[in-house]
Amino acid sequence: MLTVDTLRAATGCTAARAQDWLAHIQRACDLFAINTPARLAAFLAQIGHESGRLAYVREIWGPTPAQQRYEGRADLGNTQPGDGKRYLGRGLIQTTGRANYRATRDGLAQFVPHVPDFEAVPALLERPDLAALSAAWYWRSRGLNALADAGDFVSITRRINGGTNGLADRQALHHAACLALGAVGAA
Repeated sequence: MLTVDTLRAATGCTAARAQDWLAHIQRACDLFAINTPARLAAFLAQIGHESGRLAYVREIWGPTPAQQRYEGRADLGNTQPGDGKRYLGRGLIQTTGRANYRATRDGLAQFVPHVPDFEAVPALLERPDLAALSAAWYWRSRGLNALADAGDFVSITRRINGGTNGLADRQALHHAACLALGAVGAA
């Protein structure tokens, strides 16, 4: 069971943010079996990094050169003009691209009744309950509990990020999360 103090320590967020997010993250973790110290530490460290310490549920839009490349990317399902910005990263693990919004909707619908259509209304992934659920569903859909059980934090980062961007920060958060949760890997 998470507490405000463990959530704060594990994600690097403020006490107020931890209070606001606690019930949403706990529900998501319970639903998707993110339920051991090792799984929780890895998950919380990753969402802490991805969301800027639980501060952002929408990608900050520049647009940067990388963001400009979202437009027209068939691998993201961005096939209509404007899809790049419309389906920018949202949620605690930044769901990006029309196809991923659709997959998140369809995946969550197997576990949660009355999932809204994120493809039709992308901003719904910014709602705290849905931001947390979408991150936990993504975690499950990529088999990340097994990697957390094995202690393979770098592979978790690669599956979330596509590379190792921000690895040092993610590892620092993971270390703090392991200490807060009493998980192996804090050394």
